[in-house]
Amino acid sequence: MDIRSIREYLGHDWTAVQERITSSLHSDIALLNSTNSSILSNSGKQMRPLLSLIMARACSGKGEPAADASIRYAAAAELLHNATLLHDDVADDSDQRRGVPTVMSLMGPSVSVLVGDYWLVKAMELILGQAESDHKVIKVFSKTLSDLAEGEMLQLQKAQSGDTDEKDYLRIIYNKTASLFEAACVSAAVSVSASAEYEQAAREYAVALGLAFQIKDDILDYSGTDSVGKPLGVDVLEQKITIPLLGAFRNAGSDEEARVRDLIRKIVDHPEYRDEIVSFVKSNGGLEYAVSQLDRYVSEAVGALAVLPDSTEKEMLVELAYFTARRVF
Repeated sequence: MDIRSIREYLGHDWTAVQERITSSLHSDIALLNSTNSSILSNSGKQMRPLLSLIMARACSGKGEPAADASIRYAAAAELLHNATLLHDDVADDSDQRRGVPTVMSLMGPSVSVLVGDYWLVKAMELILGQAESDHKVIKVFSKTLSDLAEGEMLQLQKAQSGDTDEKDYLRIIYNKTASLFEAACVSAAVSVSASAEYEQAAREYAVALGLAFQIKDDILDYSGTDSVGKPLGVDVLEQKITIPLLGAFRNAGSDEEARVRDLIRKIVDHPEYRDEIVSFVKSNGGLEYAVSQLDRYVSEAVGALAVLPDSTEKEMLVELAYFTARRVF
């Protein structure tokens, strides 16, 4: 089962999320509307609202059309995700995302930040409806915003010091990626008044899946193709020490680790070091180690679903976990 067939299966619920996203972004400012439309036309896989809708059904055990709260929370997850991308493009000075020019590259960093702020506020407005669950869910999403900011700052700090270890790396990718997966799935469970056991299962699944998702991205930065929508090796050029490089350090020994960390500290002035570092990762088993960690978190995600009742939606969540490991962009 692929992403398209899952969307088709969700039917009206998926359409309702798309309509809620579009309507929530509407403005009488023509420039803002056209910018929002451009972003929506290049919206990617939309994994977070997809997971949110499926998790709501899986936790309810009924397979019925989504409640209004489930639709709102799923749409909010996508708005918040795109808000963070607009901000990240400024922080990372990115000129492309998903293979097309970023808002920042076309209109400047100020516009990218302003549009990101707009999407963020609209996400919060979507969460605050009339349901009893809204107060709890706004706290879930607020925590995610705090996590995102802390993750970005920790990543910047570690890029400067060049001393990222595996504990640092896991915290960064939890904060920057897995936390929003967590918000999408936990809010979905809350939207259907799921039991504490089901809510915890949704949390554990989402965190493990989010970690796996980012690890896969970091593997693709060393071994993927240009279809990922960004040049290969961009992480090391930005002084980001990710799991393939950490895996290579484990195998290479302390002297080689110190030498390569020194190259990373100097890479801003010597971008030609990138090829040497990529070669170091590949020749010291870095990719193999990263794949082993990817498989571990995919297995943890699947295992977390054991307590949920058997359903088509549960099978889809399992399939999406394996899709994360298989994807090529």
